[in-house]
Amino acid sequence: MRKLTYFVACTIDGFIGDPKGDASSMYQFVTEEFLDFLKTEYPETVSAEGRAVLGFQDLESRRFDTVVQGRGSYQLALDAGITSPYAHLREYVATRTLGESPDPNVTLITEDVPGAIRKLKAEDGRLGIWLCGGSQLAGELLDEIDELVIKTYPQVYGSGMPMFGSDFAVTDFTLESVRTFDNGALVRTYSRKR
Repeated sequence: MRKLTYFVACTIDGFIGDPKGDASSMYQFVTEEFLDFLKTEYPETVSAEGRAVLGFQDLESRRFDTVVQGRGSYQLALDAGITSPYAHLREYVATRTLGESPDPNVTLITEDVPGAIRKLKAEDGRLGIWLCGGSQLAGELLDEIDELVIKTYPQVYGSGMPMFGSDFAVTDFTLESVRTFDNGALVRTYSRKR
């Protein structure tokens, strides 16, 4: 069984974006030290365009071969004229509003998102599935998430888009590791408590 990992950036108070979903204030924490971490541990989580700019487009995926994102997250790429932001991965977009995929590498999931994710998890393979965002999709898939990798940046938003846009539900995870960076960022890894 493959793992679904919610690999996400957030503020100290748990927001992945401001009330409109903008997280650009967090970019300042993507320093050389942090990029080295991404390059070494999670190179596939950098967009295809970003990998080319940074010169590591030829690096093999270390953890994921599939990415799933919500319509809002995907829209950010579409607004930039990019129809396949993670062309080096199998891309899925959960959507109720897109009628057809704008790119042959992007498969739309239009109904029973948890069921579609369970099918992806049941596939054979050594690499897992990356839940890229956003908030509503993470909330819908909370029961399917096996691992959380939370990049926490030293900012407080006060309000905005929460990590999980869902109804109240206590779900326990176990802390596996914490990596600290000179700029105050943390990367915490949790596994679902079974």
